[in-house]
Amino acid sequence: MEQRRSSAYYQRRHRERLREKGLVKKELWVLPEFADELLAVEKRMRQPRGAMPARARGEGTMSDGKVWTARGLYEALTQTEEFVYGDSQIELIDGAEASLHLVMAEYGDLPLFVAVVGEQIVVEALLWPVAHVRDPAAFNEEVLRTHKAFFPLSTIGIETLADGEAVYMMFGALSAASSLSNVLYEIETLADNVIKATEAYEPQLLLEAA
Repeated sequence: MEQRRSSAYYQRRHRERLREKGLVKKELWVLPEFADELLAVEKRMRQPRGAMPARARGEGTMSDGKVWTARGLYEALTQTEEFVYGDSQIELIDGAEASLHLVMAEYGDLPLFVAVVGEQIVVEALLWPVAHVRDPAAFNEEVLRTHKAFFPLSTIGIETLADGEAVYMMFGALSAASSLSNVLYEIETLADNVIKATEAYEPQLLLEAA
């Protein structure tokens, strides 16, 4: 069985890969409403000056009233540059409710899961077990007070896995009729927010989470 890893593991791999590319970390302070703009600027500045954007976004839309299915979304995403030319991977998990398993290379091979649930597309990632938090009550209050400002488009919640373990999950949702470009943006934003949440809340975690 594949080993379950917390987001701290992928955060370390993410940092290592950024350093290997010659990037340096700069801390910035901005108003919450500029978070989306800052993310776009950060991604652009990870490319050499004058370089073309890393990839063009998909322009497919569902404006004719149709909605994505898991298989349709899988087929569309496999044609994007992230999964054609990049190192990221995507897998369709068949079942009663099909879903997608993504491995985001740029984020330390962070695993994400994407599902089409009714009229929504849900993107989620595991953060860490509840047992890895020093003071869950204090941590929960901090998350409720800060996550909206720090991590736009994403929410943190607690879920119980099939083996009974309670874990913190980060997830985002958008309409199943969204354009492919918006789905890609949601996926990238969630991956980026997982890494940033791990950095922000790391002092609240026990050593086991690292």
